[in-house]
Amino acid sequence: MENSLHNLDQLLIIRNTLKQNGKKVVFTNGCFDIIHAGHVDYLSKAKECGDILIVGLNSNISVREIKGKKRPIVNENERAFILSQLKSVDYVVLFDEPTPQKLIEKLIPDVLVKGADWDINNIVGREIVENNGGEIITIKFVTSQSTTNIIKKVLDTYNE
Repeated sequence: MENSLHNLDQLLIIRNTLKQNGKKVVFTNGCFDIIHAGHVDYLSKAKECGDILIVGLNSNISVREIKGKKRPIVNENERAFILSQLKSVDYVVLFDEPTPQKLIEKLIPDVLVKGADWDINNIVGREIVENNGGEIITIKFVTSQSTTNIIKKVLDTYNE
């Protein structure tokens, strides 16, 4: 499975080239465990905020730390492959920490995007981006779907 998954060192080289070429780089992150219409809509809207969209993807280790030992449902390589096949996503990079703070500090995106469910003051990396002249954009979700709700629905269906 070929995809746009890069390690941070590779991505830093790409980021520098993009900056030299005047491209507006957008960054967002998430677990994206079971990809659904809400994810696709969100990523499409994030891409509209600039020229290039980089997605920081929580690794299996990170997802377990955040969501519990039974997650992720889909492993990191498959999640990265699926994300990279979406036309809105240009690059995917994994991170093991609970937050993408270190990625944001190194990449310094021009735009940092998160869901509107996040209070702007609690968005990880906000200060780094703003202190470097970038902007923070929140995107309202258009569907009520979530991976947790999908898992619950599947379990309810099979436990009837």
